[in-house]
This record gives sequence, C-alpha cells and structure tokens, in this order.
Amino acid sequence: MTTGSKHPVIALTRVSKQYGAGDTAVHAVAGVDLVVEHGDYLAVMGASGSGKSTLMHILGLLDEPSRGLYRLDGTDTRRLDERQKSFVRNRKIGFVFQSFNLIPRASALANVELPLAYAGVGRVERRARALAALDRVGLADRVGHLPTELSGGQQQRVAVARAIVTEPVVVLADEPTGALDSHSTAEILDLFDELNASGRTIVIITHEDEVAAHAKREVRMLDGRIESDVRLAPVVGLPPALTAASGVVA
Repeated sequence: MTTGSKHPVIALTRVSKQYGAGDTAVHAVAGVDLVVEHGDYLAVMGASGSGKSTLMHILGLLDEPSRGLYRLDGTDTRRLDERQKSFVRNRKIGFVFQSFNLIPRASALANVELPLAYAGVGRVERRARALAALDRVGLADRVGHLPTELSGGQQQRVAVARAIVTEPVVVLADEPTGALDSHSTAEILDLFDELNASGRTIVIITHEDEVAAHAKREVRMLDGRIESDVRLAPVVGLPPALTAASGVVA
C-alpha cells in the first residue's frame, strides 16, 4: 500500500492525559511527543500503569488529551466534534483488539463488511472489498462461518481483515495476541509483518518482548512518559535521519 500524504500518520506534541484533580490527580500520559511516519511498524511497551493503554485510546480517538496536540494524518483532532471523530475513526484507523470484538451472530464476511456499511459503501462494492480482505488474511474459505465456528487465531484474522478493509492510514492493535496460543500468535505476527511489508502502518500495544521483536521501532513507557524510543530496523521511504539501525528517534 502506498500513500501520497506528506504528513506523518501520527504526530503528538506535548500530549498529556490527567484523571482527577488535586492530590488525587493521576497523570496517565505526561507530555508525550511522538511521530509515526507512513510505513512504520511501532511497538509501544510498558508495564501495567505505564500509560500505554491510555496512549492507545488517544491515538484511536477513543479518548482525548487533557493538553497537547494530536494530528492524525495532518488533521488537528482538537477541531473534531464527536460526529467528525467517528467519521475519521472509521476511515483512517483500523482497530484490532485482544478480545476480537466480533459480532457473534454475524458471519466473518458480515463482520468485515461492517465498517464499510457505516461508511455508506454500496452492497456490491462492500462485499467485494470484504471478500478481498478475508482472502488477504487467508480466510477465503471461511467467509460464511460464525465466530463460534472459528478458532481464536481465525477470529483474530477476521478482526485484522475488518481493520484493513477501509484502507486506513494506521492499524492500531491492542495486545492482539494476548488471547491466542503460541501457534496462533506466530501466525498473527507473521500477518502483521506481511501487512507492514506491503506498506501498512502498524502500531502495536504490547507487554511481550517476542511481539515487540517483530516491529521496526520500540517505544517504552514509564509513568506516563516515553522512557526510550529505539529504531530496530529501517523503514523504506523514511528520511535518512530516521532510518538509523538503532538509537532514539526525535
């Protein structure tokens, strides 16, 4: 997948999220600066309470910062009302969750069609794109199956197909292998590797080193702040200054 956008996919400037006030205030995210370019593959790591889940919610427009600026593909998200946020989420962000979040009584095909239906895509095009997405994740022979008729790994593949069917600028995956066995985990991580190799921008929230090892860049959070930001592998198309084999990325 290629993009002609001149903007980073994600650009956070001094973003903070505070819950409560006074002595009981909790600074879940504290002054985070982060830039994610098109084609990057980023793992955000940290222990429970480090702020990585709150950061994920901010990136996914599921929560908003208390302070700071978040630009998604060049759009200042502070200017979006709730309806506009829903519109942008549906078109620019693909979500993959640990618990799959599939509709139990809908087929794999219907689950993948859902974001296109919300976007107003016609039935014929919707079906064609959903079938192509399921084929992309290796489930062309399971399109009519209900989630209960699929293994955990297959359900997560359906979730990945649903995430990419709208051609989003970024896929956000929150502990996407947390509910899977080792074999299914390897399959899903291989799928993410393939998607990124084709140009898809991926951000994975994880606490597992073996999951983060698949990424090209690793960000570690501690007490709501970015403790380290290390590039593990070059990203095709990024400026030379950002493609060092390792080191902190500004």
